[in-house]
Amino acid sequence: MRRLFSFPNPVNDAAARTVALGVLGMCALAWATGWSWMLIPITYGFLARVAAGPRLSPLGQFATRVAGPRLVAWQRFVAGPPKRFAQALGSLMTLAATATWLSVGWSDARWILVPLMAAASLEGFVGYCVGCAAFGWLIHLGLVPASVCAECSDLSARYAAAGYPVNEK
Repeated sequence: MRRLFSFPNPVNDAAARTVALGVLGMCALAWATGWSWMLIPITYGFLARVAAGPRLSPLGQFATRVAGPRLVAWQRFVAGPPKRFAQALGSLMTLAATATWLSVGWSDARWILVPLMAAASLEGFVGYCVGCAAFGWLIHLGLVPASVCAECSDLSARYAAAGYPVNEK
């Protein structure tokens, strides 16, 4: 049972980007068609990925078993804890959208999907994880212990690896 409800570490970035593109596609479909019921599988997917990584998520299974391994150019492995945090942020946003849809209506709820689609676009197309960046800053600010993810706590190493200039002290 413990293995079922664990999150992979490290995470294949190609699979993570595939999940992001899948989320973007489902949100865009819901937005364009007015199919508010799409919030149900989107929300379920986020909750499943927070709880158990890709194991209970159909999109996660597709990303890790089918698409991710075939996207050789995107394959690199990244820390799992920030990806789980990003999934938790997505679940909060979709839960808020679902609650808004059920209480107020789709015309208001769909606007909550806009920042989610923006974040999914950044992850899917550019490889920039907004939730991961926020996680790194939470560690930097001392709100999350560095022991949760030692790789994440060194922001300068991450920026240097991405090609940004880093001030050495």
